[in-house]
Amino acid sequence: MSEHTQRVMAQLRNLPSHASLDEAACEITRLGGLTNLVFRVDSADDSVIVRIPGDGTEEYIDRAIELANAEAAHRAGVSPEVLWADAATGVMITRTVPDITTMTPANFKSIDGAAGRAGAALAQLHGSGETFQFRFELFAMIDEYLKVLSTRDVSLPEGYHDVVKAAEPIKSALMANPAPLAPCHCDPLSENFLDDGRTMWIVDWEYSGMNDPLWDVGDLSVEAEMDAGQEAELLAGYFGRDPTAEEMGRVVIYKAMCDLLWTLWGLIQHADGNTAEDFWAYATGRFDRCRKLMNRADFDAHVAAVAAR
Repeated sequence: MSEHTQRVMAQLRNLPSHASLDEAACEITRLGGLTNLVFRVDSADDSVIVRIPGDGTEEYIDRAIELANAEAAHRAGVSPEVLWADAATGVMITRTVPDITTMTPANFKSIDGAAGRAGAALAQLHGSGETFQFRFELFAMIDEYLKVLSTRDVSLPEGYHDVVKAAEPIKSALMANPAPLAPCHCDPLSENFLDDGRTMWIVDWEYSGMNDPLWDVGDLSVEAEMDAGQEAELLAGYFGRDPTAEEMGRVVIYKAMCDLLWTLWGLIQHADGNTAEDFWAYATGRFDRCRKLMNRADFDAHVAAVAAR
């Protein structure tokens, strides 16, 4: 930890309140993170989170956009305050949210009301009136990730391009009936949700942008491995009512499309030698789940509900 400790302490010097903080006077705890180094720093008077970007992430993440959106999410009341950040390097220091549980699929299953609170938090973000920088374009991002992978020594899962071709009717339906854009997280991993039992907080705005808000809802259902009951609770927390056929269609579509997109992201991590987890298994698992959902008997009906809005 000594090397990391030195890096964390060096970044803390950028905060006037921590400029003279001695290493011995604080406790540094490594937190989770698939691509970045994340640490909680506790001292007698304060607790902050220091995020140091992972190597290579600058190739596909604009840190200036991330910073602007993180600040907007704080104004929306769903994310902690950014205390200091460097848009050039991507280092970010935020205030720690006290007494929280970092969510996981298991925690979403075991903590009463968590799915509903997550839905309410997403609804608050989407309805906040804030405007995020960047437009999250699903199919453009697929093309961009494919370009990145063309420079790497890695193979796509067998049949990937066939599934992309099979997604053309989805693209047509979404283009024919675009949803009003809203500020969206766009990468709602379970671990990006922090629950204090009353409020669900959202962190990590690396992929955020203006998007169809139901992307966040469908993607969270996938990331949290929600069963039908949990998803119903998520939707109730989000809508405050039953979703329409078109709304449900968008949720189901995005459950498939998020797996299609994040398959490529996982392959980039695999090619870059990220050892945070087995990214080849991650990518192929997501691809298999996407294909299974698109082959489901009712999938075309969900696409038709969006096309017929």
